[in-house]
Amino acid sequence: MTDDLPTPVPTPTRRRRRGGTVALAATVVVVAGVVVAVTVGFGGARGATPAASSPSATATVTRQTLNDTETFGGTLGYGETSTLNSQLAGTVTWLPEPGTVVRRNQRLFDVDDDPVILLTGSLPAYRPMSIGTKGLDVKQLEENLKALGYSGFVVDRTFTAGTAAAVKAWQEDHGIQPTGRVDLGRVVFSPGAVRVEAVSAALGQTLTVGQAVLELTGTTRVVTLSLDVADQRLAKKGSAVTVELPDGTRLKGQVVAVTTQIEPAENPDDEDKTTLAVTVSLTDAAAGKDLDVATVEVEFTAAQHRDVLTVPVAALVALASGGYGVEVVDGSGSDYVAVTTGLFADGRVEISGDGIAEGAKVGVPR
Repeated sequence: MTDDLPTPVPTPTRRRRRGGTVALAATVVVVAGVVVAVTVGFGGARGATPAASSPSATATVTRQTLNDTETFGGTLGYGETSTLNSQLAGTVTWLPEPGTVVRRNQRLFDVDDDPVILLTGSLPAYRPMSIGTKGLDVKQLEENLKALGYSGFVVDRTFTAGTAAAVKAWQEDHGIQPTGRVDLGRVVFSPGAVRVEAVSAALGQTLTVGQAVLELTGTTRVVTLSLDVADQRLAKKGSAVTVELPDGTRLKGQVVAVTTQIEPAENPDDEDKTTLAVTVSLTDAAAGKDLDVATVEVEFTAAQHRDVLTVPVAALVALASGGYGVEVVDGSGSDYVAVTTGLFADGRVEISGDGIAEGAKVGVPR
């Protein structure tokens, strides 16, 4: 080994982390072995340290956008499930099939041969409504009646005789005894359509109030995954991601929700486990429609440097004076030039320095 050559820097390797984490596309450069001193004083100017011999291979200094990405495992499906409990007592006389999508004014299940109807709204049904009832739940009911074409009332917070008449017409259309009042449990409010993930009750079963009937999800396909709190910098609401399906298809996506989840420790002496539940929507809503549930890869961008000069990481050499350099090659020979490194990603590194220009050739060990 001569004592006037810099030491090549080994190429970083991708690594996998357990618990759903897949790969790190960028790693910190670790110099293995002994750094050999350069005998010529190094000031950063080209030609200060001529190479002992021509390199065995070269690479081109390229201008590009460099992305530092991290990839995690996730699940493509319809998101988290919620349990629909009956607020009516009676016998189950009809149930939907798993996978059924239920929209506004459609039945979710039947009790005593009368349907439980889905209506649109964010406020859950929590009481019966009849003439004289006042509140946001009344307004929510009236908004639905109006949207469904019923009239003769004012959409406000008061259940009037006009509201009761509209309710009677609505009940008749559904084959329900037209009482003009809405019993607790006859309607279920949801912000949008729902999908039946699973059926918890059985046909002919006698229900008690509060008993589970259906497991519901949303109707939009999303990707869900869990991240360590240490990775929260990646999961910002609105940030763009790339989702890779099992067949290798890559789709654009966006983080739409990030919530903190705390799992109590089984042992009182241990700390609770805190994780981040991340939901990603697909830009192409129809993508992966043939997949009911699938394991996918979600690629997050930790950092992005645009319009920078890059070389293969293998082109870096460690200088005796500290820092890194590259061997710049031209028709007359080659010289070591000091560089400042930036982002490392995908086997390349961002560099800058005197004499470093796009299109220049640098030495790379074979």
